[in-house]
Amino acid sequence: MKLPKVSFPYKVYAPLVALFLILTLALPRQAKFAYDYRKGSPWDHETLIAQFDFPILKTDEQIREDRSRNSAPVIPYYRFRQDVVDNGKRAIESLDLGSSSSLRPALLSAMDAIWSSGVVSDEGVKVDNRAEESGNAVLYIQKGKRVTKKPVDEVYRESEAKSRLLSEVSSRLPGKNVDSVLRATGVYDLVAPDLEYDARTTDLVNQENASKISITRGFVSAGQLIVSEGEMVTAEIEQMLDSYKAEFEENLGYSGSKLVFWLGNALLSFVMVFLFLLVIYYLNPAVLKSLNKFYYLIFIFLFTALMTLAVNKYAPKFLYMAPFALAALYLEAFFRNKMIMPFCCVAFLPLLIFASNGVVLFVMFIIASQVAVLAFKHFNHGWTQFIMAAMVLASLLVTYSAFRLVDMVNDNPYHAVLLMVVGSLLTVAGYTLIFLFERAFNLLSTSRLHELCDTSNPLLREFESRAPGSFQHSLQVANMVEVAARRVGANAALVRAGALYHDIGKMENPLCFIENESMSSGGSHYHQGLSPKESASAIIRHVTDGLETAARHNLPDVILDFIRSHHGTSCTGYFYNKYINEGGNPSDSSAFFYGGMKPRTKEQVILMICDTVEAASRTLKDNSQETFSAFVEQMVDSKMKMGQFADAEISIKELNEVKEVLKGYLAQIYHERIAYPGQK
Repeated sequence: MKLPKVSFPYKVYAPLVALFLILTLALPRQAKFAYDYRKGSPWDHETLIAQFDFPILKTDEQIREDRSRNSAPVIPYYRFRQDVVDNGKRAIESLDLGSSSSLRPALLSAMDAIWSSGVVSDEGVKVDNRAEESGNAVLYIQKGKRVTKKPVDEVYRESEAKSRLLSEVSSRLPGKNVDSVLRATGVYDLVAPDLEYDARTTDLVNQENASKISITRGFVSAGQLIVSEGEMVTAEIEQMLDSYKAEFEENLGYSGSKLVFWLGNALLSFVMVFLFLLVIYYLNPAVLKSLNKFYYLIFIFLFTALMTLAVNKYAPKFLYMAPFALAALYLEAFFRNKMIMPFCCVAFLPLLIFASNGVVLFVMFIIASQVAVLAFKHFNHGWTQFIMAAMVLASLLVTYSAFRLVDMVNDNPYHAVLLMVVGSLLTVAGYTLIFLFERAFNLLSTSRLHELCDTSNPLLREFESRAPGSFQHSLQVANMVEVAARRVGANAALVRAGALYHDIGKMENPLCFIENESMSSGGSHYHQGLSPKESASAIIRHVTDGLETAARHNLPDVILDFIRSHHGTSCTGYFYNKYINEGGNPSDSSAFFYGGMKPRTKEQVILMICDTVEAASRTLKDNSQETFSAFVEQMVDSKMKMGQFADAEISIKELNEVKEVLKGYLAQIYHERIAYPGQK
């Protein structure tokens, strides 16, 4: 592929150097664990001996099991009610027992013993089933500021306390009908629970116990064998390797020279920046001349790289939630599809290199980015963007499931899926920032292009109202450039927008242009009575008027470039020839030439050709294919002879393709029609 010659000014080098320095400083300070392994596969490396002491970390599943075992309240808390005991004793002392007053000391002694053991309601002590089945159920009793532990079977239920009272008093006074006396005098009613269940304290204590679960389940000493060469990696060995890796990356890391480590980081940064530049140079070298787009690409690259490095350092499990597909959508707004995926592959390299499961995440997000770009073409307005998000989520889930089936991921699937759902929604929420980027970098997004091409927008409606002939000419040119742009792979939406606005300046003085003249004014003509120079000046002014109008309506700079370049530095031939024929001095002819810029991009060249062809084709008298072919060739050759394409990034082959398209287009518009006979 032949590339256009591209120079690299300091404005390109300086941002690249800054990007290199930022990446070098942002890369991890600790070395990554150098061994790859997977449960169920043999250990393909040399025998691994522990270089340092480290604890064996529990897996997420083991921690969940421990928490579930400790989550239910096993030991309940009860508060001792001294007021219940005091009120009960006073009631017994003041009770009128009549002839059975000798029972009073026995009653007080028995009740004191019962309350000392503790009385609860007939519902019983609140313990879980496991404690009751084990026979080791206990409860805590808080009395004042002290807490004591007591077996459940030593505590009375209310009904059991009444039975114990009857038994104790009857044994001391045999021969008396104690039960009748206790019922008649209301003593049974004075037996009340002195232990009250404290639900709040029970919950707090058991929550604290659950949070104190150990995250380790053993210890490996320095010099101990972890895994031998060729040995199968079992679940136990994998757990030791995971723990060794975590300790290595957290506390030990690289043990060599810091200078060498920084040099390695610098080389990695250089490689990523070099690949970044290669993608631009081979796929869209024009970006190196459009610095706004170049700076925008650097921003997107930094956005993905720094997001990867920051999340991987502080919360690596949340990488599933990072909206990497959003970077692809940010590119889709301003660049063609052929550049998006290669750029994403380079931008996601930090994810591949530094994340613990980088291969899985890299593949997941590359696929999700491609799906996002394709889906966004159809679902990019309003609520339909959530359909795009659902498709992104589906691609992530399918890819994640595939890797999980081959046992390349072993994290919590529910947690990972939840993070992917949130990340997919962030893709929709984060896309709104594209309008901020459009303004900040002075770019033109695809959504903005669609708005500009809407002929019902206020500026184009004003153009149609004030200069209807010029507006119709612009519509015809817009149709022509769109067909030609598709043939040569140019940006069809962009060049169509440029065609619609290229003559917007004509509405400031519409009668100066023949397509807007109305012959109802007695055949008067705007240029009657004007010298050729005056007429040429009025004609040429529509370019500066167009630039002023476009700037006043905040049209993007790229649209202003179409206005500035659609006539380039060409000559107003009709009035120049008239001037020469009237004896004008050829050396004093600058007033007849446009002062714009020559076309530079492929799109600007297409607009210049189509504008010239459409305007001049109205003078054709013959509708034969030969006439159209000769006419288009003449129009393009005249522009080339005037050097209008000298600075343009378009090949001869592409020019020929544009010419062929226009020949066919004119034949379709001006083809012969059947003359309908009148009715007799």
